[in-house]
Amino acid sequence: MAQCVRTSLNPPKTLLRNPAKSSPVSSPLFHLPKSKKHPRISMSQQNQQELSLDSLINSTRKEEVLGAIKGSLSNCLWETNLLKTVPALKSKVRGKVRDIYDGGDYLVLVTTDRQSAFDKILASIPFKGQVLNETSLWWFDRTRHITQNAIVSAPDKNVTIAKKCSVFPVEFVVRGYVTGSTDTSLWTVYKNGVRNYCGNALPDGLVKSQKLPSNILTPTTKADDHDVPITPEEIVKSGLMTEADYCEASSKALSLFEYGQRVALEHGLILVDTKYEFGKGSDGSVLLIDEVHTPDSSRYWIAHSYEERIQKGLEPENVDKEFLRLWFKDHCNPYEDKVLPDAPEDLVCELAWRYIFLYETITKSKFELPLTEEPIHDRISRNVELALSSLR
Repeated sequence: MAQCVRTSLNPPKTLLRNPAKSSPVSSPLFHLPKSKKHPRISMSQQNQQELSLDSLINSTRKEEVLGAIKGSLSNCLWETNLLKTVPALKSKVRGKVRDIYDGGDYLVLVTTDRQSAFDKILASIPFKGQVLNETSLWWFDRTRHITQNAIVSAPDKNVTIAKKCSVFPVEFVVRGYVTGSTDTSLWTVYKNGVRNYCGNALPDGLVKSQKLPSNILTPTTKADDHDVPITPEEIVKSGLMTEADYCEASSKALSLFEYGQRVALEHGLILVDTKYEFGKGSDGSVLLIDEVHTPDSSRYWIAHSYEERIQKGLEPENVDKEFLRLWFKDHCNPYEDKVLPDAPEDLVCELAWRYIFLYETITKSKFELPLTEEPIHDRISRNVELALSSLR
């Protein structure tokens, strides 16, 4: 791998206190791995499926699955208690969306239907956990030419069994466009005057939803309450990662994103931004973990209408959870209010459909609605027990 780090003759003696508002360092510690600059190509010139918002809103497939979605509103997977049903499991860590169990030599990751945004749990979305798990598995399988991953098996629609590894406490956020509505989104910090973000110099004159000249990496620390933007220099100086590990992971993140953008565009979508997580295996290899290009970790727009809408000053048509974020921002202060309003049922059903729509559009596979006769928790317990028995 090409070296992406060089040591300055006079490196700074103190860390930058505010990476979002810091000025460019004249003698940087890092040369970030840059994504390739490609000529701007009209969306209509790409070999892509012509996808429209109408196909999302009025498709016969939507009517087909809405009944199942509404019928499962009271049967969402909000919480799991596999410690009571699977004796081989030792402990549990509850994340925002995933319940992670210690299975000895392996981790058992159960993707629930919990919906998070603004660092809070907002709702339960029918079939969401299955969509995220199966979407990630599809991408994990198709990105092996870029990086190794920690996946061992997937014994259930909501479950992945993975190798144990030492997780880097950094999220690798890759962005291709200036957009977003959260406090750490690129558009939010840019409109507030920031022109150097996580080590990336940003030109004046950008408008919301504009494509960046090249993809950029804006890492954040992994925190329980709120992710914090951080520069590459700070990552190494604070001991979060070594220079070599950061260079390898950041290079893989940019390559994964460029590949994801190509695949998405072939299917009529724009992969706008996403985040990756990596860990270090027992053999020292850097492994891709967690999730890949899901509607939870990524922002997707419909490609066919993008240029026309931008020229008219309109928001791109999105196929992710952004409209849920915007609803909460319109009805409360999601960062400061202690009690948030309940998401309306029609909003929950629409989000469930969008997640299924995105899965089917990307994978070209029909989403298999699970049988509702068996409680989800019983099914997961049975499948996890069988899978762990086969690994002993």
